[in-house]
Amino acid sequence: MIEPAVAELLTLAQTGGELTQPEVYQRIQDDALLNLSFWANIALAGLSILLFVYMGRNVTDQRAQLIFVSTLMVPLVSISSYTGLASGLTISFLEMPAGHALAGEEVLTMWGRYLTWALSTPMILLALGLLAGSNMKNLFTVIVTDIGMCVTGLAAALTTSSYALRWFWYIISCAFFLVVLYILLVEWPKDAEANGTAEIFNTLKLLTVVLWLGYPIFWALGAEGIAVLDVAITSWAYSALDIGAKYIFAYLLLRWVVNNEGIVGNVTSTSLGAAAPADD
Repeated sequence: MIEPAVAELLTLAQTGGELTQPEVYQRIQDDALLNLSFWANIALAGLSILLFVYMGRNVTDQRAQLIFVSTLMVPLVSISSYTGLASGLTISFLEMPAGHALAGEEVLTMWGRYLTWALSTPMILLALGLLAGSNMKNLFTVIVTDIGMCVTGLAAALTTSSYALRWFWYIISCAFFLVVLYILLVEWPKDAEANGTAEIFNTLKLLTVVLWLGYPIFWALGAEGIAVLDVAITSWAYSALDIGAKYIFAYLLLRWVVNNEGIVGNVTSTSLGAAAPADD
């Protein structure tokens, strides 16, 4: 089952040189658990796209429409990225450096996930910022640092020259993440409170923070880190986190926006060039 399939992948990579894309695809097909972790998200992303388009059909407020567009981009990016993973297009085998638990072995690396996160998580943060009424400075800062977090996470996964450097990249990525957490937990709750969106924002904030913390934890435990978890289990962990952090998050947000479009329309912030109302 899972262990023999992964072992076969490693053996073929070691003895047969670099695998072609059709070979990688076939090995993914042979590992039912790994393959299902991709296709479950493809199916959920497709259903989410249809549902969110239907939910937003009558939304007319500009800010609410922007929240819908940014949120809709999340499953659109995901369905594309997970198709890349399922097809073997964005998967490679990398030889782990000395010091790694699998040193010298060719390990399946799903680098396409980082492309997903680099494109989808900024859209999640944009939607949250618009909901809270973020100013332009904080909105720009959180999106840029989030992209930095994803790019340096990718660097950690792709670095094979030094085990220590892999972890150094990981630490840099976590440092970017701390900035994102600060804005989510400290700056934006004050904006949401002032704009009357605190109740839903706090729910989404906690959901986002708790689930996003899972990604660096599973990276550290998976084959890219200390290799306590195998590739298929790590993939399912990421996929499960994606389901909660993307599709469930998006549904809760968009359902609230539809039912409270008037409140969303009264949110004021410099992020849209809106000025605070003048005193009478």
